[in-house]
Amino acid sequence: MQKYIAVAILSVLAMASFPAAAQMKIAVLDYQMALLESDAAKRYATDTEKKFAAQLQRLRNLETEAKRLQERMERDGSKLTQTELEKLELEFRQKAREFQVQSRELNEAKAGADREMLETLKPKLDQSVEAVLKAGDYDMVIDRAAVVEVKPQFDITRQVIERLNSLR
Repeated sequence: MQKYIAVAILSVLAMASFPAAAQMKIAVLDYQMALLESDAAKRYATDTEKKFAAQLQRLRNLETEAKRLQERMERDGSKLTQTELEKLELEFRQKAREFQVQSRELNEAKAGADREMLETLKPKLDQSVEAVLKAGDYDMVIDRAAVVEVKPQFDITRQVIERLNSLR
């Protein structure tokens, strides 16, 4: 009997909440897209590409040299003396090690630069989101990743990007 009463109460509460939910103004926001599509993020991407271009080129050169050594060992390995083969293997291992070290350094430098950019841009993005939410008088915002399909009029991502771009 208590189960039936509990189910009846829950049913009444659920039905009572539908009119309230129908009155809610809901928006969808792709937070990551808002961040990455902003003018500041695009400038950052261009600047970091230039900043790390020399390091990236050094990595490409090391990779090319290592591949060349490996191909030579495979191609000429049977023709080379043991000493020459050991010398090539040593040189290959040194190039591979140097590649790993430089690659790790580049990744760490890029990650640090990314963190700095996020620390700078996140407060502005949050401010832009707040302004759009207040202007639209939204009751709830749902992350775009949690939504299967949404009508364009409920997606506020473009508005947030425009507001973020207007901040300097």
